[in-house]
Amino acid sequence: MAIIIRLLVIALIIYLVYRLVRYVFDPKRKFDAAVASRSYYFYDDVNNVRKNFFITLHGAVFEGEKYLGTTDKPFEVVSIFVWTEHPESLQDFSKEDFRFLEKEIHLKYPNADIHWKNPIELLMENGTDG
Repeated sequence: MAIIIRLLVIALIIYLVYRLVRYVFDPKRKFDAAVASRSYYFYDDVNNVRKNFFITLHGAVFEGEKYLGTTDKPFEVVSIFVWTEHPESLQDFSKEDFRFLEKEIHLKYPNADIHWKNPIELLMENGTDG
């Protein structure tokens, strides 16, 4: 009976360590922490093109929708639409911030055309640089 209890305790400890490691390395948790700290983080499942990606910068959250097409390689992300659900969070953004985001998206998807949805599109066309 004592051996069974010891095995159960060891199994419980292994399970708790496993859950702790998964929690620490969870990209969604890191993304939420970056939003709270108003820092930059790119949350994406590169292996699943059907899942949208999320980017946070200066506390604003952007969502990007990926579209497949054909290039030199068969089926690659060729078009990305980016928007935010909370346009009021863009108050402190400059064109340079959006250029930074475009550069970061192109690092993961080099052949993709990036299209900003309103109101970001208007800011990119008419906004100030500071």
